[in-house]
Amino acid sequence: METIQVRNPRNGQFDYRFVQPEPDALRRRAGELRAAQRDWATRPVESRVAVLQRWKDQLLVHRGAIVEALAIDTGRHLLAQAEFGGTLAAIDRWCAQAPQLVREEEGRSQAQPSITFRSQLVPYPLVGVISPWNFPLTLSLIDAIPALLAGCAVLVKPSEVAPRFVEPLRASIEALPELAAVFDVVVGDGRTGSALVGLVDLVCFTGSVRTGRAVGRAAAEHFIPAFLELGGKDPVIVTETADLELATDVVLRASVLASGQACQSLERVYVQDSLYDRFVARLVEKANAVPINFPDIHAGVVGPLIFDRQADIIAGQIDDALRHGAKVLCGGRVEIHGGGGRWIRPTVVVDVNHSMQLMTDETFGPVMPVMKFRTIDEAVELANFGTYGLSAAVIAGTLEEAEAIARRIDAGAVSLNDGSLTGVMHEAEKNSFKCSGLGGSRMGAAGLMRFFRRKALIRQTGRPATIGMFDE
Repeated sequence: METIQVRNPRNGQFDYRFVQPEPDALRRRAGELRAAQRDWATRPVESRVAVLQRWKDQLLVHRGAIVEALAIDTGRHLLAQAEFGGTLAAIDRWCAQAPQLVREEEGRSQAQPSITFRSQLVPYPLVGVISPWNFPLTLSLIDAIPALLAGCAVLVKPSEVAPRFVEPLRASIEALPELAAVFDVVVGDGRTGSALVGLVDLVCFTGSVRTGRAVGRAAAEHFIPAFLELGGKDPVIVTETADLELATDVVLRASVLASGQACQSLERVYVQDSLYDRFVARLVEKANAVPINFPDIHAGVVGPLIFDRQADIIAGQIDDALRHGAKVLCGGRVEIHGGGGRWIRPTVVVDVNHSMQLMTDETFGPVMPVMKFRTIDEAVELANFGTYGLSAAVIAGTLEEAEAIARRIDAGAVSLNDGSLTGVMHEAEKNSFKCSGLGGSRMGAAGLMRFFRRKALIRQTGRPATIGMFDE
């Protein structure tokens, strides 16, 4: 059995370890979950709701241990608490909606009135979830919760970069034998994730485009559905009619929150030329006032970069921009604290263009490259540049003006006079555009209903046709 070492993002020390699951053990566990799912699926949805509500009680019992582990995993405490609170809210939201959504439909053929149908909702037996390191708890459970309520068994493989929360999370699951029979979390690296795809009936993946392509190919080889939530390079358009204070507040928060380590972070800022100079000056002023959360994890705003190599990616993009004529007005340098933790302060970069990696590749850090535009047509063209289409934002003088622009942007969700609203709005269905994802929405009713296959039970209430009716 292989032991994998885990780095602490605040000090750079490898202070945690876990044992990679053996392929045979993973296969056995998948078989156990699949076998138990048969009984789970036959329960009324209200029974599954009751189990998840009891699980919420157990999560509260283990709250301290889960939040503490998340804080170590990510190097931030307030957002660890927010992840936990958001998980409880997600359980309540889906438990409230599931009984209304999980209903069989009936209908009649318009062409043949004697033929009627009734639908049967058949859950996929075993759902696999492969989740990333930036929001470890949230993204491990965002698909698992509705899948369980649909009647699926679920096997989750979180990132090996931030796995400490799994132990207390599993303790909360194991406190309920009926839930533990159909729900498990295993920690492993990419090899475990690759093996998982071959053991499940549907896979949900959140992560990079590169890894998402590999998951999609593997799913196609096994002929199973793959729901892929991939990277983003979210643009924001700020028009000359926008409120300067509101616009700079939104761009700063939506770019810097969670150290920019969120797929819906704003990573490209396009500002109308008449507002550009004032916008940049005010943004730099506000960015300089944002502190990092060191040495006290309970103070400050910007946490460490969770994944060590991400710091090198961000630094490389900034260096590339500088070589091509860009200027860094604040931040822009990887700082080492706590012996080996890596931080980047809020960074504003100007004189950028689309020849630079900083404007084309996902950054995943607290970096705000600002570029001016003259006309709205030009702004839309700039925002639609590139291979990503996850989400976007428009800030204008009125919501009507913002919406008119947003309707022209190729992205799955556009925040109007705010930014990154997909992190708090879960009721609106959305689909990723271009290379930012594939498959049904994880938001809205589709977030649950995609875990069913629909079977049509077609009934003949009259006399069936005979072969003689087709005599030429």
